Amino acid sequence: MGIRKKNKNPPILSHEFIIQNHADIVSCLALLLVLGLLFEVTSHVAGLFITVQHNVTISTNEGQEELAVNYFHHGPKDMATVFFYMLIAIIFHAVIQECLLDKINRKMHLSKIKHTKFDESGQLSAFYLLSCGWGISILLSENLMSSPVNLWEGYPHTLMPVAPPPSRFQMKFFYISQLAYWLHALPELYFQKAKNEDIPRQLLYISLYLVHIGGAYILNLNRLGLVLMVLHYFVELLFHVSRLIYFSNESRQAGFTVWAVLFVIGRLLTLSLSVLTVGFGLAGAEHQGPDLTTGNFNMPLIRVAVLAGICATQAFMVWTFINVQLRRWREFQQQLRKSAPPRSSRPRRDRGGPNAINGALGNVPDSPRTRKEKSS
Repeated sequence: MGIRKKNKNPPILSHEFIIQNHADIVSCLALLLVLGLLFEVTSHVAGLFITVQHNVTISTNEGQEELAVNYFHHGPKDMATVFFYMLIAIIFHAVIQECLLDKINRKMHLSKIKHTKFDESGQLSAFYLLSCGWGISILLSENLMSSPVNLWEGYPHTLMPVAPPPSRFQMKFFYISQLAYWLHALPELYFQKAKNEDIPRQLLYISLYLVHIGGAYILNLNRLGLVLMVLHYFVELLFHVSRLIYFSNESRQAGFTVWAVLFVIGRLLTLSLSVLTVGFGLAGAEHQGPDLTTGNFNMPLIRVAVLAGICATQAFMVWTFINVQLRRWREFQQQLRKSAPPRSSRPRRDRGGPNAINGALGNVPDSPRTRKEKSS
């Protein structure tokens, strides 16, 4: 996982060689794209990968001055940008693994299964923490938290602002980064040598992230998608941080209880905001009907499809959550039975008490009086 020390030199271009050196290979590829900006012949092609595309400049009059404000909208050129930042995500993944997680793992001496889960939680904790902070800053700068009406007012939200103010994060770049991160998780299954039985589960949740984030981006539901991502990422961050704390000290499990409560609240808020925005807000909007030129996808069929997808995903998550909690409860009950003292070691005076039912005395030796009655 990540950049590792090589004890042997595998054949060049073999699977082991690519896995051991994947971070260096990806770094060279990303560097070539950056160097392409230095030459006029290749600068245009390299710019498609590195810079954010599909910008629009709109002039506005404020007082006696005319200001030019830059906006961005989505388009096919975004695929090249997502590819480049997917390479950057692979590099950051390797750096976090090498510089932080591997050093901690060597000190904790975890088992192989816990080692894999610790690495997964460590990587996702860093990503969720960065995404939550970034998303909250966008929500505050765009003043989207002041009223729920802002989630659907002015739809379609095709133009994503860049400035002013200069400190405002770019909404478009946030979505580009999110898509790039979850796309990078696909080759990481190969680089991390994921087990065959774990690949379907990982492919499922990676696909769910890509479909929902990409759907919000393409359908111009940027504001609703941003709010739901921040809400979901915060709950997931708490879970993975709690798991990291649990691996360091197994007696510390209070975080899982808090996460379980917030998980249910998060699902309810997700459904409420989705129904409020898509089912009521967009349904009562002034502009109805599809219009590709303006990016308007506000039509009953698409609204029903969006709500059905969100509800199905939330139901699947709740079903998985319930199954996990039931499995943990059964495992806890089994541990209690194993830790309980055996029946043969209990005091003799308890063998004939009211608890001796359902065959509890089946393995207890007969008393002398019983033997005498049998002989007669």
